Amino acid sequence: MTQPPRLEVTHLAKSFDRRRVVDDVSLSVMPGQVTCLLGPSGCGKSTTLRIIAGVDRPDAGRIAVDGALICDSTTSVPPEDRSIGLMFQDFALFPHLSVAQNVAFGLGRGRDVAPRVAEMLARVDLPDYGNRYPHELSGGEQQRVALARAIAPRPRIMLMDEPFSGLDDRLRDEIRDQTLDVLKAEGTAVLLVTHEPGEAMRMADEIALMRDGRIVQRGAPYNIYNTPVDLAAAAFFSDINVIQGKVRGALTDTPFGQFLTPGLPDGTLVDICIRPQHLKIDFDRAGRGPSPTPMEGSPARGIVQRARFMGSESLVEFRMDHDGTILTAKVPSVFLPKPGTPLWLMLRRDRCFVFPRA
Repeated sequence: MTQPPRLEVTHLAKSFDRRRVVDDVSLSVMPGQVTCLLGPSGCGKSTTLRIIAGVDRPDAGRIAVDGALICDSTTSVPPEDRSIGLMFQDFALFPHLSVAQNVAFGLGRGRDVAPRVAEMLARVDLPDYGNRYPHELSGGEQQRVALARAIAPRPRIMLMDEPFSGLDDRLRDEIRDQTLDVLKAEGTAVLLVTHEPGEAMRMADEIALMRDGRIVQRGAPYNIYNTPVDLAAAAFFSDINVIQGKVRGALTDTPFGQFLTPGLPDGTLVDICIRPQHLKIDFDRAGRGPSPTPMEGSPARGIVQRARFMGSESLVEFRMDHDGTILTAKVPSVFLPKPGTPLWLMLRRDRCFVFPRA
């Protein structure tokens, strides 16, 4: 018998003041899986989380945990009975309770909770912190206590809303990895909300990209990054360069040669986009560039506007001769040509995305 998803959300919808905030959202999360709701602020991520947690009621749709209905437009299991844990960016620790008391808070009364509290504090590398209070802890230590408290009752699902945004970059990576290890060891299904693509790529087994209340694309991080559904999806994950053209006979002419654009009617305006790291730079040879290749097409000349060293890479901006547009190339290590230097650019054809212009 096929195991049902730990969490299954189907056609979820919610409006506030006649504005549709969550619009036909469907997703599923298996035990031990991390799914990320990724999107800009205001796209409906946190509202979706609040509905799953039981804080808000949906206007339509249903939510099931291990195949059992917990919520639809007429039925709603109370939040405390859903076996769902919550972690937020402000940690929400009780300042008047010790670390051990904070961790024990969700375990209920009438039973010996000390062994589970000790187990969880050891799991997050804070075995000797039980008698301390939140104000005595660093931000990273508070985050780990919040994780221990959320996991202690053994929730089947963990909802996480921007849980690492208050930590500095170095500490954030450490705490993220530790959090994932703990959650996967517990077999917990995780639904994480973030607006940072890097965090989603680092943590998620699956990403659900949201925009204007809807999920516009779902998939593994590799697939969603390398096969974006549209120009906005490509641009959300990284900087992109856009070259515009018009379809004629299933081909689009550009300064970099012709691109195949099958299935689009003649006259369709298209955006051909490529990420900065996939532009190839070559030197100017008395006004001539390198020879065209099947992989990279024809070269086009640009004039360096500025170059910046970013630590592990350099960014070089060009004003292109053909139409004055600005293209940016990303080069590993140090490459800092002087402004005004003519150089030639070529496109990795297999790394370009072609979309009808919105």
